[in-house]
Amino acid sequence: MPEGTRSQPGAADVAVVIVNYNSGEDVANAVRSVFEAAGDARVQVVVADNHSHDGSADRVAQQFPQVLVCRGARNLGFAAAADHGIRQTLAPWVFLLNPDARISAGTLGGLLKVASARPGVGVVGVLTRNEDGSIYPSARKTPSYAEAVMHAFVSPFAPNNRWTKAYRMAGWDRRTERRVDWVSGSSMLLCRSALDEVGLFDPGYFLYVEDLDLCTRMRAAGWDVRFSPELEVTHIGGTVTRGQRRTTLEHSRSMYRYFVKQRSPGALAALRPFAWVALRARAELVARMRGER
Repeated sequence: MPEGTRSQPGAADVAVVIVNYNSGEDVANAVRSVFEAAGDARVQVVVADNHSHDGSADRVAQQFPQVLVCRGARNLGFAAAADHGIRQTLAPWVFLLNPDARISAGTLGGLLKVASARPGVGVVGVLTRNEDGSIYPSARKTPSYAEAVMHAFVSPFAPNNRWTKAYRMAGWDRRTERRVDWVSGSSMLLCRSALDEVGLFDPGYFLYVEDLDLCTRMRAAGWDVRFSPELEVTHIGGTVTRGQRRTTLEHSRSMYRYFVKQRSPGALAALRPFAWVALRARAELVARMRGER
């Protein structure tokens, strides 16, 4: 690696945190893409490993001695591991990247310039592509109650229904920068000052929805959440979780936690038991349709 990509933690412009759990060769590819796409930014990379047993953390440590590999004694879940990784860093910006993703266009230096030119920005999401090159809707709106219910129960049968399209902002080609409600944690830039004010990810989310929760808290505190096509990421998606019933059920648990925290204050608390039943029923339906075990 070029010497310019090797920096001390305190000297970094951006700290890249990658949460790893049995990601095989993908996590090394993710790390490599970060260094190749550093641009003029000084980068620190931290891999927060959730007690992997496939040798992936060892391979990163061997191939990239400049990377800090934090090894957990057990699987803490995504949010808690990301928080642990972030706490090992001092840079004014933190870029969170999934282990099964890689930076495919643009530079981190260019993204930092965009973010730094937007006073009050707390989170910046980037353009995310699937393996086939199609654009993944990584920036979305917070759905209304009606949109959330209809998306949840109609999308398994009709993915292109109007409620899902509205939630995913399907009419926007994502070639332009704009404010959004929330962005995917698979690739997001976080402002350290904003994190210091609103806190890190909620470790009560084991998997999924922690990104929506953080963006909701950011906006409530007056920080902007934005999307920028300045950087592109290719995300394979689900290399470890694909086909597992447990992860589908975990998504329903996380959605319920978000509903309790953010969407059902006061009198609406009476809806919580109904929301729990509906979310679990939807998860079971989806798991069966996918043939998950």
